[in-house]
Order: sequence, then structure tokens, then C-alpha cells
Amino acid sequence: MSHSAGTHSQKDRHFTTNRKKIIQRVRWNNFFRRLFSLSTVFAIGALVILLFQVWTDSVGWLNPGFLTRNLSIFPEKAGIYGAILGTVYLMLVVIPVTILLGVATAIYLEEYAQKGSIASFIRTNITNLASVPSVIFGLLGLAVFGRLLNLGSSILAGGLTLSLLVLPIVVVAAQEALRAVPGFLREGSYAMGASKWTTIWRVVLPVALPGILTGGILAVSRAIGETAPLVVLGIPTLIMRIPKSLSDDFTALPIQIYYWTLDTVLTKEYANLAAATIVVLLIVLFMMNSVAIVIRNKYQRRF
Repeated sequence: MSHSAGTHSQKDRHFTTNRKKIIQRVRWNNFFRRLFSLSTVFAIGALVILLFQVWTDSVGWLNPGFLTRNLSIFPEKAGIYGAILGTVYLMLVVIPVTILLGVATAIYLEEYAQKGSIASFIRTNITNLASVPSVIFGLLGLAVFGRLLNLGSSILAGGLTLSLLVLPIVVVAAQEALRAVPGFLREGSYAMGASKWTTIWRVVLPVALPGILTGGILAVSRAIGETAPLVVLGIPTLIMRIPKSLSDDFTALPIQIYYWTLDTVLTKEYANLAAATIVVLLIVLFMMNSVAIVIRNKYQRRF
């Protein structure tokens, strides 16, 4: 009887201990859930307040004339036509450079490079480059493109600098897209007698293309919104003429925002101009990110 009572007592203590642990875990779980929920609400609330303030400041200034007029020293006559053209010209440099070099690098690392320490070292450093502060790329662009190649503060110098900034992002995205291609597709192509390059060109790349495009669009979206590299490169904050070639000086939407933000100490109208430009830039970024999401959702379950 005593042995049976002792056994029951041990079971009761064990049950009580487990029950206390479970209760403690539930309490911690509830605490962290509330903490994270509160953090999310706070972050979203701060973003909503910021966007509302920007939109309020832009009302009355965001109109068709604002998009078609060039920069002026008079706030009521100022527009962002030159900045829009400068941004478009930048992207005409960034897109082909980053897509061609990024995809070519990813193909080499994933399809041709031998699996060894050197290839692993290269992959690791490319991934690390994606987290380097953008101002560092601005200094690199100033030293190489601005001074060594004597491109100054031209569109070509700015585009190549931004290309260096987002190139690691494109490489990593393309690598992930190539790795996601099912192995049986390559094996089937080889079984049909296709060469390695033919397999890559006609089988692997078409399947990986949605992932590559998604990464490319997100990378270009980041390039459009970057200011620090262009400021370091010496892009003019006040330029009245419209750029006509890649060797011309230019301004861009982020630089225009930066310039008008600095001038808010002079008159509040510049704050309104900066807010209106921010709204335009946000709309462009939202559209590009939406396209990337649509492409990803449409093709992610293709295989």
C-alpha cells in the first residue's frame, strides 16, 4: 500500500510540475504575442501617420503641371519633369547592366563553377555585398566612374554607381531562381542530346525567368529610391536644363526630394514640393513592387 501511495504521489508531483511548466509557457506565449502585436500596430500606425502627413502636404501641389514643368527657383512654378527624365535615363543604364551582368554571374556560379571553396567564397561575398551601406557604393562610384574614368556627375556615372549597388541583389535572386529549377528538366534535356548551354538557354532560363524578373524589378525599385550614392557622386541638386544624353549632368527624384527638403528652412512651399515628389516616387515604387508580386504569384507554382 505504501509503495502504491508513493507511486501515486510521484505521479501527482510530476503532473503538477508539468502543469506549472505548461502554464508558464502559455503565459510567455501570450506575453510575446501581445508584445509583437503591439509592435506591429505601432509600426503600422507610425507609417500611416507619416504617409498621411506627406499626402496632406502634397495636396494642392500634385497636379499635371507639376509633372510637366521643370525645376525653378520659384516654388509655385517648380516641377519635376527634369527629375523624371533623369530617373528614366538612370534606369536605362541600370536595367541592362544589372540584368545582363547579374544573370551571367548567377549562371556561372550555379551551372559552371565547380563546387569548392573558391566558388563558396565568391557566393558568400556577393551575398554580403547586398548588405553594404549604399554610401560606400557612392564612394566607389566617385573614385572609379567620377574621377578615374572622368565621367563626372553624368547620367552614365550615376547609372553605373547604382548598378554596382543593386548588382548583388540581382545575382542572389537569379541564383535562387536557378536553384529552384527542377533537376529532372536538366536531366531530360541532357538525355535528348542537348548541350549544357542549350539546356541552360532553352530549358533552365525560361523556367527561372519569373524569379529573375522579380528580383530584377525589386532591385531596380531600390535603385530608383537611392539618394546617398548620388549625393556622394556630386549629382547637382539644382539644375535647370533637361538632360539629352548619358554624358549630361542630371537630377533625379530622390535628389529633388533631398534638395527641396534642405530648402524647407527658407519657405514651407519647398516642404510641399518635397511631399508631392515623395508621393510620385511612392506611386512608382508601389507599381513596380506590385508587378513583381504579380509575376511571382503567377509563376511560382508552375512546376
